[in-house]
Amino acid sequence: MRYVVLGASAAGVNGVRQLRKQCPEAEIILVSKDSTVYSRCILHHYLGNMRTKEELCFAEEDFEDRYKVDWRKGVSCTALDDKEKKVILSDGTSISYDRLLIATGSHTLLPPVKGLLETEGVYGFHNLDEVESIKKRAGKAEHIVVMGGGLTGLDAAVGFLHLGKKADLVEMEGHLLAKQLDARSSKTYEEAMENEGIRLHLGVGIREVCSENGTITSLKLTDGSELACDMLVVTAGVRPNIDFLKSSGVECDQFGLVIDRYGQTSVPDIYGAGDVTGRSPIWPAAVKQGMVAAVNMAMDDAQEGRRAAMDDAQEGGRAAMNDSQEDRRATMDDFFASKSTMNFLDIPTMSLGIPERPDHSYEVVLEDRDGIYRKVIHKNGKIYGAILQGDLSYGGVLTQLIASKIDVSKVKKPLFEIDYSDFFHTKDNFEFYYEEA
Repeated sequence: MRYVVLGASAAGVNGVRQLRKQCPEAEIILVSKDSTVYSRCILHHYLGNMRTKEELCFAEEDFEDRYKVDWRKGVSCTALDDKEKKVILSDGTSISYDRLLIATGSHTLLPPVKGLLETEGVYGFHNLDEVESIKKRAGKAEHIVVMGGGLTGLDAAVGFLHLGKKADLVEMEGHLLAKQLDARSSKTYEEAMENEGIRLHLGVGIREVCSENGTITSLKLTDGSELACDMLVVTAGVRPNIDFLKSSGVECDQFGLVIDRYGQTSVPDIYGAGDVTGRSPIWPAAVKQGMVAAVNMAMDDAQEGRRAAMDDAQEGGRAAMNDSQEDRRATMDDFFASKSTMNFLDIPTMSLGIPERPDHSYEVVLEDRDGIYRKVIHKNGKIYGAILQGDLSYGGVLTQLIASKIDVSKVKKPLFEIDYSDFFHTKDNFEFYYEEA
């Protein structure tokens, strides 16, 4: 059996690990444009000289030998022939496969702003090569601007701080981290960043990139103002790397690669995981999706049609066989929930659940006192979203309430006073279980 994995980031690397665990003797080929394994989540640490290149790596030093993987480095997949079951690579070669895992990730989206694409001095912030170029230019740059106030934009701004540079940050939404936080919790970050010298421009966008002799000089904003700029870092979004699938029969939609709850695509023997799906672009989800897909890729033949189940998938992220459940496969249902943790300037914040814009039918429970902010949005007993700031001690309980789909309307306590004893019980063998009232 030959397994081919496209992409050497969170989903791909963990897919390889899980495939080798499931299939000790199988042939595994890893294909990646990158020649090293590194975490995109901490690229700002490299920008700010907080980590070396080697310290960005999340794989074992002997990764290739340990997992007996044939790693084709420095090449990308340019086309997929799903009928002949082979991938065509950028160096002109092709590789046949029995089963394929597409974990090609995503790339920086450069929005359609006048002058943006053709101007020198504009950078993405999504891979190591981009950050290398940013570091080289930043030393001489006097007016650095970050476009985008999401997680990556904040990371980039913090990286420049550690580099001894102060940046302007432009965000179209009215507050930072609009996908994760509300205006109240975001304000804490905004004040902290401004105190560190980062200049925020909220509720405005970039209308035009101005240049002289092809090099960026300033930005015209949507409010009519102009901002000096000799280096622009774009963190306004990403797009999945799916262009190579255009001539194949693999289904994609407006988000990216389409996969089912088991990681399988529309074509048999082809699976997908991670940012290439365009859904839930966070590291833990990519890791778990890669593992789930690998379990199911390996399971079909190795276990004669038996399908894997996940043990504590949402919390532990461990893909494991459950021999007592022959008709189930690993599922990604819980992996698409937005779940992120952020720490900036020692501000503990946790955002749980899919961001909601609640209407009058939703109930909101708030607590805002002594530097502690807690907010939970629920409807018909189901929690849809939560924010904790200043004190994360309730995070474990909230995570269990969401993961176990517990109807909080049946727990006769104020929401922030619920503890584990209200929904977990113990059997004679000390096993925990949940039983609805």
